[in-house]
Amino acid sequence: MAKQTTPAPTVTNKREHKLNIKPIGEQEYEVIRYDNPEIVEQAEKDYPEMTMEFKRILFDQYELFCAKNHDYGPGNIALGSSLTTEEDKKLSLSGVWFRMMDKVNRLKQLVVVGTDGKVDESVIDTYQDLSNYAIISQIIKNGKWGK
Repeated sequence: MAKQTTPAPTVTNKREHKLNIKPIGEQEYEVIRYDNPEIVEQAEKDYPEMTMEFKRILFDQYELFCAKNHDYGPGNIALGSSLTTEEDKKLSLSGVWFRMMDKVNRLKQLVVVGTDGKVDESVIDTYQDLSNYAIISQIIKNGKWGK
């Protein structure tokens, strides 16, 4: 018998996410609130292992992003500009696009063709880099890169 689920609530328009600072004793912590908490709650109820794995991967991705940013700095993506003009952003996004295409071609070799080649990079490493480049592109488009 097929698993019955409650229909997901309708998705509303996205609002700008802001971090809410809340005091705990002498320390503060940041909370990000969902735009549609009912959808998240339903997905987590219906697919607890899948949603937990997604969150674990997101956490790993963020940690990798921070480590790479520590190693390379934001100038690597900004190509030495402040990304204040649309032309600067376009150039930076073009650079990220080229990096993404390198990763797509790497995936083609690893997954479709089935050869490892001489590069010491796993399929998971390649997926992680590709995912982070996609997020970096959004940060650039939103005018937040390097800030």
